[in-house]
Order: sequence, then C-alpha cells, then structure tokens
Amino acid sequence: MAVAQRKWSALPVPFAIEVPDRVPKERYYDPAFYRMEADLLWPRVWQMACRLEEIPEPGDFAEYEILDQSIVVVRAEDGSARAYQNACRHRGVKVVEGRGTLESGFTCPFHGWCYGLDGANTFVSQRRTFSEHNLEPGDIDLTAVRCETWGGCAWINLDDDAPPLRDYLEPIASILDAWKVESLRTEWWYACRLPANWKLAQEAFVEQYHVLETHPQLRLPGRYPSRQGSFDPKVFVESELEYLRLMSEGMAGMVHASDVRIAEGLAGIELPDEPRAAMDVWNRTLNHEVTRRHRELGHDMPDINALQDQGINEPMAYCFPHYLVLPMYSSASAYRFRPLGPEETLMEIWSLTRFPVGTERPRPVPPEVWANDDERWPPIPAQDFSNVPRQQKGLHANGFHYMRLSEKNEGHISNYHRVIDAFLAGLPWERLVPAMRSVNVHPLEVPVLDLEF
Repeated sequence: MAVAQRKWSALPVPFAIEVPDRVPKERYYDPAFYRMEADLLWPRVWQMACRLEEIPEPGDFAEYEILDQSIVVVRAEDGSARAYQNACRHRGVKVVEGRGTLESGFTCPFHGWCYGLDGANTFVSQRRTFSEHNLEPGDIDLTAVRCETWGGCAWINLDDDAPPLRDYLEPIASILDAWKVESLRTEWWYACRLPANWKLAQEAFVEQYHVLETHPQLRLPGRYPSRQGSFDPKVFVESELEYLRLMSEGMAGMVHASDVRIAEGLAGIELPDEPRAAMDVWNRTLNHEVTRRHRELGHDMPDINALQDQGINEPMAYCFPHYLVLPMYSSASAYRFRPLGPEETLMEIWSLTRFPVGTERPRPVPPEVWANDDERWPPIPAQDFSNVPRQQKGLHANGFHYMRLSEKNEGHISNYHRVIDAFLAGLPWERLVPAMRSVNVHPLEVPVLDLEF
C-alpha cells in the first residue's frame, strides 16, 4: 500500500511538540490524535510481526494484528518468510487465525477459495458462476505485504515506498548484529494488557530516572564506589552479585540464571583497592567467563569484552516505534507494544537466551494475557505496571497540561515523539530516515536532540 507523500506544512498535527521538553497530555488519550496515528503512522512503519522460531517449517504461519489490520506471516517452501493481508479475495473472510501449520496452503473457511504459500490463488469453487472481471489472474491472489527478516524476527510494512528494513533500523541493527541477537531463542513469553496509551506504556521502560524510587530494592550500597570515602572490594562484589540476582529473579531473567551462577563462582576474586580499577577487573573477568562458558556449551556467543571495547556492551536497543531489545551478558529481554485503543496497550515480554547451535526448540506458545495487577508478575515489572495506570489517570487532571521532561535524562521521549509528528505531517522518507537514526539507539539518558525538521 503506497502512502502519498506530503510536505510538512500540508497536514497540521494536533497537539504537536512545540517545546521539545514538553509533551502535551492529549497525545496520550485524544481520540482524533489516536486516529491520526492509525492512519499515518502505523501503515508506514516497520513492525516486528513474529519471531522466526514461531514459523520454523514451510507452511507454519503466525497472525499479526495491529489496530484493524490482520497480517499473516508464513514460512514459504524456499524457507523465506512472506506476509499477506489476512483476507480472502472473495468476500474478505480471514483465511487463518492465530498460529498453526498449513498442510496444503490457505483455504478460506467460508467458501473454500484456496491459495498457495506464495499467495497465488489455486482454486475457486463454482468458478463458472463468476464474471471474468472478478477472476482476473493475479487480482485474486492474496494481497502481499512487505516482509523482511532481521534479528531472529519477521518484520512487516504496509508501505511499499518505505526504505529497506536495515536502512530503517540503523544504527541499532548493526549494534545488535554484533551481539548476535539472531541466535537468541525464546525461553518464555508473557503478555500484559495495560490501561494506558501505547506511548505512555513504553516510556516507563526507556528512562532510568524512575529506577531508585520505583524499584527501591535496587539501592545497593557499595555498587557505585566513588573516590571519596573507604572502598571495600568484598562489599562491592557482594553488591554486584545481589544486583545480578535481583535482575534475574526480580525481572524473571533479564540476567539469565546461568550467568548469575557464573558470577557467583567469581565471588572470591582478588580486586585492586582503587574503585575504578576494581570495577574494570570485575567487569572484564565476568565478561570473559560468561563468553568462555557459553562458547564451551556450543552457543553462538559474542565476545562481551570485545563489545565493551567498542562501547556497545550495554545497548538497550530501541527500534521505532514499538520494539525494544535489552541484551545482558549471554541473553536478552525483548518488549513489544501495540495499541488496543487510545488508552489501552498490549505489552509483550520475551526472555531470550542461547542454546547449542543446531538444537531444536519447541515453537513458542502465545501467552495468556495477564492484567497489569496480576499476582504472577515478577516484582520489578509489577512495580512498573503499578505506576503506568496511575499516570494515565493523572493525565486527565484539569490542571495538568503537559509533561516536563528532563532535557538530559528523558530526551529520548521528546525525540521519538517529534519523529511521530513527522510521520503524522506526512514527511517523505528522505527526511524521516536521518531523524530515525537519532531514535533507533540506546534510549537511556539521551538528551533532547535537534532533529532538523
């Protein structure tokens, strides 16, 4: 679906970001603004539709829904991933639902029209009853949707004029390639229905300003030694181990349990008395041991110290507009956000880890969707989920008009909102892509940037 390109001034954007560090509250609940996003943002952006391990064999399919659009991603006979609009060309019935395996292509459950894995129509029941103009070759094939793969996932885009996926995702795509994220596999997959706007939901996870207040268990003495005062290397190591345990247990695996055990095996390490030197020795020793142990197990594992030398060893990765990857040591968490309404969001969380190359893994099972206050949530996301609905409610206060962002610590929120405005105004891709390179980055503590719009 080609999208008409407009000049910036051709379409006014309501509640636009006029002061970069102030975000008008209406952007998080106004129905008209939500409709503009549905019409002008989501049909143009690349979206993570499914993990490739959900469709490992030819004929395996996964349905991806965004707003009122249903897309089916299928593994073709040649091993590629392809995507189609999930609507029979006869009377629009969805040809599949959910996930499964097609034994002999798509068959519409209503009247039996059939399609191959390549989307081509292969059968029309009672064909002679139709006029020729309704059965023109090619016109009755499933409507193809752009589909490309990267990072262990299939991505779709409804805009035929959008740039290639890799161009769209840089520079974070190259950074995550260095992390070998394509080798990660699902260990578990959770989902949450949040009573909040999709942008508000993700903003709780792209800044660190909230951490010490929202997650008081992370206030660990001795973890950030300074040049002033005494420094005890043993206290520092104990704090590091406690932090890793909290990130493993409190986040249900942001640091994988296997990496925690490796760190615990280093508890008796001898460290220098100088704080910065001690931190460096600890980090490089742990990085080395995690890399070595996982490679011994046959995992496709990057050299974490080499990543550290490149300055990309903590690359919380933001992929505009709705997908995040958070690698830590051998593994990673991934988040995906999808709007269900102006004030409702589906958030999904994956725990991704490494297995020996060639090991067969079961297909991930789509999760039961839990409420934000479900008792099964691990402690840290439960704390985040307690804030977000309260914030959504607070935005409706008559005396509250806009968010006041920290120019240095919460700049990413301003940056990606202004990119949204550029989509809503209909800017052409040659102006969008440079700005997106400023948001497809590590989002924490990014300052407000000049996006040159």
